[in-house]
Amino acid sequence: MNRNVETFIGCGSEYSEAKIALFGAPFDSTTSFRPGARFGSAAIRHESFGIETYSPYQDKDLLDTKVFDCGDLELSFGSPEAALADIEDQTRTILNDGKLPIMIGGEHLVTLGSFRAVFEKYPDAHIIHFDAHCDLRDDYLGARLSHACVLRRCHDLVGDNKIHQFCIRSGERDEFAFAKEHTDMHKFNFDGLKEVCDELAKSNTPVYFTIDLDCMDPSVFCGTGTPEAGGVSFTELLNAILTVAKTNIVGADINELAPMLDQSGASTAVACKTLRELILSINA
Repeated sequence: MNRNVETFIGCGSEYSEAKIALFGAPFDSTTSFRPGARFGSAAIRHESFGIETYSPYQDKDLLDTKVFDCGDLELSFGSPEAALADIEDQTRTILNDGKLPIMIGGEHLVTLGSFRAVFEKYPDAHIIHFDAHCDLRDDYLGARLSHACVLRRCHDLVGDNKIHQFCIRSGERDEFAFAKEHTDMHKFNFDGLKEVCDELAKSNTPVYFTIDLDCMDPSVFCGTGTPEAGGVSFTELLNAILTVAKTNIVGADINELAPMLDQSGASTAVACKTLRELILSINA
């Protein structure tokens, strides 16, 4: 692979030496409210040069890491399944080359493509899911491939009690009923996260970590298609990321930044900082 022309700040390693491979999945064709997440990955790369490579939170620097930025995939906007197949292929290549994939969405459906490849290699994988929304609908307006259904489709793969959901505060009644029977849902905040992560770390269980940035309160992160009041702060999210980083993370993503929905640029800056901290926490 060749390095992308514009990389995320500090992620300029060659592919052959990298431990982490970063790539973008600019897709938002199933967005149910306000579109724009397809521009998230490019905006995060471009605006990352407004932050530092050094994290005072972790006392680590991206310049000391080995991260390769693959750039954005060119995805079909007319076919969710075709887009998911391309994401799956990219993730599989990265995994087969012995590297850890981190994907930048895009709407949340892109997680399914990446997780399919992770599940193929790690059939005992669990998912840790940060989000405002359940994403557990069996279909949305008749479509079973939708960002409103992504965790339901992941459940089709992994089965019961392997999806751990946090910050959830929005969804249909049926989704919450499904979660009570089939997933490990923690509403509103990160209560219970440490206990879940301690157990997963103890067994060295492979973990796929997906962060929908709308888990944060709109007062912190308003540049998203479906903002939901009542979310967490950036600092709370950071501490939660550091907790999950103690587990055996084998793949990760952040998604649902729609940069044009926050003309101040603050949401993009928050997304950049979140990605920096995620990379540094995994690359311990």
